Formats: sequence, C-alpha cells, structure tokens
Amino acid sequence: MTGLVPKSACPFIRTSRLVLRPHAPEDFDRSLALWSDPEVMRHMGGRPFTPEEVWRRMLAYAGLWSMLGYGYWLIQDAASGDSIGEAGLADFHRPFATDFAPEAGWMLTPFAQGKGLAFEAMTAILQWAEETLPHRHTVCIISPENSPSLRLAARLGYRQTGRSPYGERDVVLHER
Repeated sequence: MTGLVPKSACPFIRTSRLVLRPHAPEDFDRSLALWSDPEVMRHMGGRPFTPEEVWRRMLAYAGLWSMLGYGYWLIQDAASGDSIGEAGLADFHRPFATDFAPEAGWMLTPFAQGKGLAFEAMTAILQWAEETLPHRHTVCIISPENSPSLRLAARLGYRQTGRSPYGERDVVLHER
C-alpha cells in the first residue's frame, strides 16, 4: 500500500485536573455511556448513538490520528481516573467547510459539566495543536441552543462567522 504514512500516535496530555489519553478498545463501555446519554446528545442531533455508531466513532478517532496526526482524546479525571468525556480536533469534511481546518469538539458527561473541565481540556488541546500542527486556524460548529458551548467557544477565542444548515438543524460556525 503506498501513500499511507502514519502521522503520529495520540499523545498523553496532563493538566492540573485531567488526563487526556488515547482511546483503547477497553474504553468502549465508557464511550457508549457518554454517547448514549440523552442529556449529552440533546444538542448533538437529539438521539442517543447505538453501540455500532459508538464503535465506528472510536475507530474514526484512531483513523484521525494515523491519517492526520491529530484527533480526539478520552478525558479522565486525574484524581479518580473516571472517564468524563472526549475532546479533540478532527477533519470531517463537512459540506460548509471551505478550507478543512481542524474542527474542535468537546463532549462531557453531565456530572462533569459546568466545572471548567471542558475549558481546561480544550486549552491544553489547542496549546498542543499550536505547538505541534502546521495549522494555526481551527473551527468549531455548535448548535445555536447550546449556550454553554457557545460561551466556551468564545472563552477559547473562537468568533462566530455565520450559520449553516446541517442535517436536521442549523449550526453556528466559529473560527479561531
């Protein structure tokens, strides 16, 4: 096979309260709990993911790292080791993307929300990206009803650039 050159493995990142690490097959139940939670999925299309969809998502995470050199991390509480979410960068070739800049995303379990943990994780991820990737430009898309994520995006330095229909809903486009 020619043309496929592994880019990099997902690095471990530590912050004061978090460990960001690569997903492993053993994390399937953790990811399924996150992505099948109706509260978590409220702004992500409104329906919980099936086990098959979660497994495909995990496989895509590994593919992002091997093909692009960036991707998603599993977020763990550093003190307890509990899985509290996922965050990272991806290129999903969305229909409204013009330059396919890495797209930032984050998802935390309900008990971890509102504590500044997504900000802590994404700050570390964006710092890693600035030090590692040739891209300085990143984007994110957020449901207009997701006020906490809209506030987080602004706090991370993203600015709104417009809206676009996506699937069954509209999304707010952001750039950083």
